[in-house]
Amino acid sequence: MKIKNICCIGAGYVGGPTMAVIAHKCPDIKVTIVDLNKQRIADWNDENLDNLPVYEPGLADVVASARGRNLFFSTEVEKAIEEAEMIFISVNTPTKTYGLGKGQAADLKYIELCARQIAAVAKSDKIVVEKSTLPVRTAQAIKNILENTGNGVNFEILSNPEFLAEGTAIEDLLHPDRVLIGGDTDEDGQKAIQALVDVYANWIPREKILTTNVWSSELSKLTANAFLAQRVSSINAMSELCEKTGADVTEVARAIGMDSRIGPKFLKASVGFGGSCFQKDILNLVYIAKSYGLNEVANYWEQVIIMNDHQKRRFASNIVKTLYNTVSGKKIAFLGWAFKKDTNDTRESAAIYVADDLLNEQAEIAVYDPKVEDKTIYADLNYLGSRSAEDNQKGVKTFADPYEACNDAHAIAVLTEWDEFKTYDWQKIYNSMKKPAFVFDGRNLLDSKKMSEIGFVYQEIGK
Repeated sequence: MKIKNICCIGAGYVGGPTMAVIAHKCPDIKVTIVDLNKQRIADWNDENLDNLPVYEPGLADVVASARGRNLFFSTEVEKAIEEAEMIFISVNTPTKTYGLGKGQAADLKYIELCARQIAAVAKSDKIVVEKSTLPVRTAQAIKNILENTGNGVNFEILSNPEFLAEGTAIEDLLHPDRVLIGGDTDEDGQKAIQALVDVYANWIPREKILTTNVWSSELSKLTANAFLAQRVSSINAMSELCEKTGADVTEVARAIGMDSRIGPKFLKASVGFGGSCFQKDILNLVYIAKSYGLNEVANYWEQVIIMNDHQKRRFASNIVKTLYNTVSGKKIAFLGWAFKKDTNDTRESAAIYVADDLLNEQAEIAVYDPKVEDKTIYADLNYLGSRSAEDNQKGVKTFADPYEACNDAHAIAVLTEWDEFKTYDWQKIYNSMKKPAFVFDGRNLLDSKKMSEIGFVYQEIGK
């Protein structure tokens, strides 16, 4: 089956870049990304590519190469569903905040709404591809909805999880370690798998495209993120021990990273991991394990989250203790709000939770991030519900200039590893601050020797 029309429901951090690259690499396939959020679609269609709703290095060039040719952004969901032979579901699957599984299970209401809309609209056979990160066996739920409420058409369900790292998503899409496609083992399922293999084979070597059954594919995504997050929490656990014993966590990480059995990736100690995937996927894994009565398995993976939460709280607590046990009325400048560099995504960013703890201590927080808008910063804090929106507005001020953010501050907290922070005139910043001038480097980003020579009281993670 040759695919000529692809529809993607969801124009977010996964759907937008993924479909842009498919359109870029497959000029003979029409790719339409649909979303009910009119502003988001307007931003994707903005002539000024600086205004795209997702910031990723290289994304603007890819969008420019295909938009209007075979890449389209639209709010006409039903029209796009009707035209497409293949439909990607790439909508949000947040952790449930209510009811059964609250705080752990994935909330699948948006997935179900997509399935029901596809079922209502489809008049010809469709291949439906799960792109969102989903609990294992979600494909069966989607299939049940499609087959029982459809118009007598045939639906094949594939799992095609994304393995993108934000900040390098375009590179990850152009040169992936692997592409994973799961589907049914019967003849129709294998044909559907082959149709998607053929799309990716336009630019990805066939040996890097793995095909599995649908359940293995769904579980592989959760497992990959759990293993990566486990490494971060493991090195962060050691960072606290390093601080107590006089060891240097950077040297420990380098020593163990040279062991070929371990490798160097995801061994950078920090204030904690964030992002839309790690925490959500591990909580999902915990919930699935508990639902099968596998309590020891659930407890094992839950400890990764517990350690991550502890690292964020420890960082905030250390700021308070170092500033003579009070930050009340003191200006603390945050450099960075995004959960990592080269993205404007702030979901589960460590900065949110450090800010929340410091606001509870009545600190005055000044935030500078090169890509995150002030409305996002306030929305992140308001979502926690720790205090009123008005109190968050009073306690947090945002700045378009890093030097202004740091001016007259008692301390600076580096929360995101933006490269530009290393290039600042730190002598100028030091001169503008209250003395003693403290820097708490939550990313071990800056040159400790240079910072100390300037006069900063400089603290790193795990040293």
